[in-house]
Amino acid sequence: MTERIVSSRSRGFLFLDSHPAGCTRLVDDMWQAVPEPVQDSADEAPVALVIGSSAGYGLAATIAGLARAGIRGIGVSFEKAPARRTGTAGWYRTAATAELAAKAGLDFVFLNGDAFSDALKDDVSDLLDKRFGGKLDYLVYSVAAPRRTDPETGVTYASVLKPIGEAYRTKTLVFDGEGVPEITTVETGPAEGDDIQQTVAVMGGRDWARWVGHLAGRDLLAQGFKTVALSYIGSPLTAAIYRQGTIGAAKAHLEQTARDLNDWLAREVDGRALTSVNGAAVTQSSTAIPGIALYVGLLRGVLEDAMVPPIDQLTQLWDQLTGIAALDVDDKGRVRLDTWELTPAVQEAVTERWQTATTENIPALADLDWFTVQVRQLYGFAVPGIDYAAPVETEVPWPRPTV
Repeated sequence: MTERIVSSRSRGFLFLDSHPAGCTRLVDDMWQAVPEPVQDSADEAPVALVIGSSAGYGLAATIAGLARAGIRGIGVSFEKAPARRTGTAGWYRTAATAELAAKAGLDFVFLNGDAFSDALKDDVSDLLDKRFGGKLDYLVYSVAAPRRTDPETGVTYASVLKPIGEAYRTKTLVFDGEGVPEITTVETGPAEGDDIQQTVAVMGGRDWARWVGHLAGRDLLAQGFKTVALSYIGSPLTAAIYRQGTIGAAKAHLEQTARDLNDWLAREVDGRALTSVNGAAVTQSSTAIPGIALYVGLLRGVLEDAMVPPIDQLTQLWDQLTGIAALDVDDKGRVRLDTWELTPAVQEAVTERWQTATTENIPALADLDWFTVQVRQLYGFAVPGIDYAAPVETEVPWPRPTV
C-alpha cells in the first residue's frame, strides 16, 4: 500500500500532484450526467477509437460514447504513471473510466503512448483486428500537444501561442499566492520565422489524416465510417491570440483536412469526416492561453448554469454521429456545439464586462469561485464529498483488458 495525503500545491494554474479519489469521483459524476442509452439492445455495439481520451473534451467524448452510445473499442492517451509524485490526473481518470466501462459490460481498452507515432498506430490496428472484429465505426480525434515528432522524417515540431502579424496585448486574469484575483495586461509578440508552420505541423490535421490513412491501409474502416476532430472557434474577444493566431492557422488546417478526408471517405467507404466546434470550458490546455481564463470566468458570470458542460456537448455529438439526432452542420461542414456561447446577446454581455473589468470589480463581473473550482478539479481537488485530509492510494495501475 502506498497511501498518502495528497496536497494541492500549484504554480499558477499548474498543480504539482493529482488526487486519485477526486479524479475518480469527477469521472463518476460525468458518467451519471449522461442520459440513458437510446439504442436497440439487440444491435451490435459500435466500435470506436478516441485519440486523446483522458482529458477535456476527449475524456467527455469517451465517457459519453460509453454511457450513451454503448461503444466498445480503444482510448488512446499519453499520461505519466505514479512515481515520486502522483500520476497525472489523466492517469487516474482513465483508470476510473475503465472501471465504469467494465461495470457496464462494455469492452473498452486503454493504451498509453505517443499518438503521433506509427508504433502506437500499429498497436491500435492490431487490437482492432484481433479483438474488435477488424472494422472501426467511429474515430474521435482530440489531441492537444506542445510538440510532435513526424514519424516519416524524425523532425520534431513545436507549437506556439502567438498572434500573426503584430504583437497582441490583452487583459488576463491571474491569482496571487493567496488566491486573490488580479486583472493585468500581457503582451505576446507576433509569430516569427516558421512559427506558423511548426504549429500547424503539431496542431493541424496531419496526424489525424495519418491515423485515417493508416487504418484504411489495414482495411479497418467499416462501411459508413465516421470520424470527427474536436475544435474550438471562440469569441471575438480572444480571436487575435486564438482563431487569428498560430493556433487558428492550425485549426484552419484541421478543417481543410476534414474536407479532404470527407471527399475521400465518401468515395472509399461511404464515410464522413467532420470537425466539431465545441464551446468554452476550463481545460488544462485553455488555461495556458492569454485572456482565456478571464473570458471564461466572465462567460460564466453572464450565463451562470446555462453554460453547457463538455459532457453534455459530447453527448449531443454522439447522438448526431449515431443517428439518434440529425447531423447538424454549418456551411463549412462543421458540427456546431458552441451556439449557446456565441449568440449576439451573450457576446455583447461578456464584451461589456470585459471592457470594464478591473482588479477591484472582477469579483462582481466573473464567477471566480466557479472558475477556481473548475481549475482545481482538473487535478481532482475541490470535489464535493472527498476528504482531502485522509490518506489515499496513489499507486493506481493502468487498466488492463479483462478478457
